[in-house]
Order: sequence, then C-alpha cells, then structure tokens
Amino acid sequence: MLSLADLSTEDVSEISDTAFRYGQTPQNFAGRLAGTRLGLLFTAPSTRTRLSFWGAGLTLGCDMLHLSKDDIQISTGETWIDTGAILANHLDVVVARTNGPQHELADLAVHVPATINALTYEEHPTQAIADLCALREHFGKVENLRLAYLGEVNNTARALALLSCKMPFQSLDVYSPDGLGFSAGEIDSLNAVRGEDVVRQHATLPDAPDPVDAVYTARWHSMSEARQDPEWLSQFAPFAVTKDTMRRFSGSTEAVFMHDLPAVRGQEVTSDVLDGASATSLVPRQAYHKASAAASALLWATGKL
Repeated sequence: MLSLADLSTEDVSEISDTAFRYGQTPQNFAGRLAGTRLGLLFTAPSTRTRLSFWGAGLTLGCDMLHLSKDDIQISTGETWIDTGAILANHLDVVVARTNGPQHELADLAVHVPATINALTYEEHPTQAIADLCALREHFGKVENLRLAYLGEVNNTARALALLSCKMPFQSLDVYSPDGLGFSAGEIDSLNAVRGEDVVRQHATLPDAPDPVDAVYTARWHSMSEARQDPEWLSQFAPFAVTKDTMRRFSGSTEAVFMHDLPAVRGQEVTSDVLDGASATSLVPRQAYHKASAAASALLWATGKL
C-alpha cells in the first residue's frame, strides 16, 4: 500500500469501509492478525502515525519490532532493495515512514510486498483514509462533499486529491501560493480518474470563494525544510485559516475545519479555529481515526481485510 493511485475505486472504498468500522468498534477486530510479524520502520519523526500503527497492531495481535534510522544501515549506504531483502526474512509486513522519495518504498517493497507507506515526500495515503473516516462520521456520507485545501501542495494534499477523485466527492478546490500548487500535468492526471473536473486550482483566495463543506490546511513546513525565500511567510499569509476564512467558505451550513497535525498555531491556522467545537473542527476525530486507517491498511496489506 504505497499510493492511493495504485488502488482501484473499489479498493479504496473497501479499505475506508473497514477503517470506519474499526473506528466504531475496534474490539471487534481484536486478534485478527495474531502472530503477524510487523516492523515499524520510522526513519523520520512521527507522533500520531507511529502511535496509531502501534496501537492498531497491538489490537490486531501483531508481534511488533520498532526500527529507527539508527537501527538500519541505510545511513551507511545500504540500498533500500538490500534492506528489504533482509527484512523479508524476518517480517511479514513493514510500515515505513521515510520523508523521502516514493521510489525508496517501491524498492523496499520488491522483497516485502506488504509494505505500507506511513509518509513519503510525495504522499501520505493512510492520512487520507483517516480524513475520510472523520468526514463520514460527521456528515453521515461522503457523496457530493465539497472540500477546500489551503496552503502548499504536499504529501497530505496529494493523498487528499487522490481520495477526492477515487471517492464520490463533488469537488476539491486547492488554493496555493503561486508556484506551490499542483502542476498542470498533475491536475490533468487527477481529473482523468473520473473524467470530471473534480480538482480545481487557484493561486489567490477570493473574498467570496465557492462554499464548501470542509476547509483543510496543513503545516506550511510539513517536511521541516528551510525556505529559500526570506519573505516566504508573507507569500503564505493570505492562505491562513481564521474565523473569517471559515465564514467566507461557509454556505447555507457552517463549514468544518480539518488539519492533519502537527500544527503551528497562529501560522497556518488560528487556535480558535483549530480548537473549535466538534461541530466545527474535525481535527480530534482525524487524529483518532489514524488508528482506524492504520488497522485497515495492515489488514489490506496482509490480505486479511
């Protein structure tokens, strides 16, 4: 499970349905993967994703091994393919977070087919499944939901866009600083999935944008990379989510707020929006459902869904 792009619409629907059911009654899934040897390979920092896979693995009955960047020899020059060849002798499934390029996980999966992407530079697929669970829980359905994403297109945004095109969302409007959104080729590829203009991109945030059901943003420094432009904050500032932003995006009903966390309060979002009531902020339920998504991914990757 490296990318949502590799999965059919039916696959994504089945994975998300299982995740939703796990989120409602995780005890019903206890011991489903008893005896499965699970490696949690996190070479980059993680709070929620790592804990979620650990918690889901524990509930499912997995035997778990934690591996950090200091526990494997990638740092000494060993390739991901060679690392995978060794891991395959001892592990049934590997959950890997690298913050690196997607091809590293593809190389690892040559020998460990049950490899799950827990975040690469390009995509964060299990985050999108968690987001879907939170949306379904709040709205009761996902059909015809309208989403807006504000900020730089990163791994979370790419997973969200793929999800929007695989599931029956009505639209995803992406508002990004000039040059930091999807490429034209990416937009064409995404919209080709359903043959509709599901994903629309904008370089400015109008005073009266099209109303949506949910406004999503992510940390502007999600990969902890230094910005080359010393004035970068002023470029991003118009895309910060405030109470006024939420009001502008709300139609006949109030839009809810979403964030994948961690957040920089007062930067991409104000605290009053982030900490809003359950009727307006889905952030706590997104975080909760990361374990739901993790469990479903583990079941999918091991053929036990």
